[in-house]
Amino acid sequence: MRMDLFERLKSEEPFFVAWSTHPSPLLAAALGRTPFEGIVLDLQHGMHDEASAFASIAGISTEGKPALLRIPVGRNDLASRALDAGCSAVIAPMINSLAEAEAFAAAMKYPPLGERSFGPSQALRLDHAHTVGSYFKAANSETLALAMIETRAAVEICDDILALDGIDGVFVGPADLSISWTEGAKVDPDLPATQPVLADIADKALAAGKIPAIYATSPEAAVRYADLGYRLISAASDEQILRTGAAAILGRARLD
Repeated sequence: MRMDLFERLKSEEPFFVAWSTHPSPLLAAALGRTPFEGIVLDLQHGMHDEASAFASIAGISTEGKPALLRIPVGRNDLASRALDAGCSAVIAPMINSLAEAEAFAAAMKYPPLGERSFGPSQALRLDHAHTVGSYFKAANSETLALAMIETRAAVEICDDILALDGIDGVFVGPADLSISWTEGAKVDPDLPATQPVLADIADKALAAGKIPAIYATSPEAAVRYADLGYRLISAASDEQILRTGAAAILGRARLD
């Protein structure tokens, strides 16, 4: 049965997800067997293609975890397909205008809220709790549209994005935000000048009844973001998990 991700994210306890970049459905499913509560499949910067991402959704769901997917910039057609394949949430990068946020929301929601076409074939196979009719009635609330805030332009219209009925939350990209904030001078997810901005975005999302989500580049950053009120936090990528796990195992073996 599909987790009701929106209900889970109402909790003040942060929801930590792993970030899948390698195009291996088996590796994505293995991440689903770790303590991470959900897995994000990255089609923007990761090496996934559509085939590996959609196959990974099934494997992750089999492990009882929600699959989330980040689409490439402007690929709202893939947003709808990701939901049909069984994703619980879609993250849309580089939402820098209200028109872009509206187009993303329209692709994510059924009428009258949006313009999503009906055809959730794999989603229904993965979630036996739903019938065709119950899925149609519940999908707008159970599948989440997360618009990325990662530029000055997006920060300036953050209130307007959060006010859209079809947008369920915002997902902050601190690295790109630092690039935008310094006008291309540097990339620094921990840039001091953007830290008050990150806090303000979380406060605005919570005040609007929406989900504040963010990408953390370290466990320390994940803790800091949780303290700011972020509810959905990407805490590590598959490659980070492999490197860290290998170092811990070998360190212990050599010590013993």
